[in-house]
Amino acid sequence: MKTFDDLYAELARKIADQDVNSGTVKLLDQGVHAIGKKVVEEAAEAWMAAEHEGQERTAEEIAQLLYHVQVLMLASKVSLDDVYRRL
Repeated sequence: MKTFDDLYAELARKIADQDVNSGTVKLLDQGVHAIGKKVVEEAAEAWMAAEHEGQERTAEEIAQLLYHVQVLMLASKVSLDDVYRRL
């Protein structure tokens, strides 16, 4: 099972490696605006899943939201520690 910290480390490695086949690298190359739009989209889908689609679908959408939030964090040079200090 992957943790929030594990995901962040994995995404940071993909970005550092600049794998041209990586969806994460491609998304990062689109910039903060495009990533932010994905965060908003995934947040809405998580909400709708929670309202209408049940626990499993909600968990899937939340996982996608967390992924996009972490890509936004990396694009914005925000570390896990930056976020944890504010929780």
